[in-house]
Amino acid sequence: MIVIDYKDSRPIYEQVVDKFRLLILNGALGANDKMPSVRTLAMELSINPNTIQRAYMELERQGYIYTVKGRGNFVSDTNTLKGEYKEEIFKKLDEICDTAKKAGITAEDITDHISEYMKGEESKRS
Repeated sequence: MIVIDYKDSRPIYEQVVDKFRLLILNGALGANDKMPSVRTLAMELSINPNTIQRAYMELERQGYIYTVKGRGNFVSDTNTLKGEYKEEIFKKLDEICDTAKKAGITAEDITDHISEYMKGEESKRS
């Protein structure tokens, strides 16, 4: 489910947050699904439970999960989260497009590249 990349320069808790965000957004974890316990996940990943706790706190702060005292952590309703994440991605894309425009890359070049990339991703899934 979650794989830690020790070559990644980001802290481990950020990697955990990103992996769970994507699992939640693509529907692998649905609304109200129970998250793995902090201890269980820490043992599976061979990392400190405090790291998992920090990741869960961040996921809760961002609205991806909620806590039920004495029962654990659960996935929040993802409908609004998907829209917010889409806006976040488009904002990053806008920044990239702005940089590309300043470098003389045309809109056609960008759209061609994105189309080719997405086709390549679709063929990987087939």
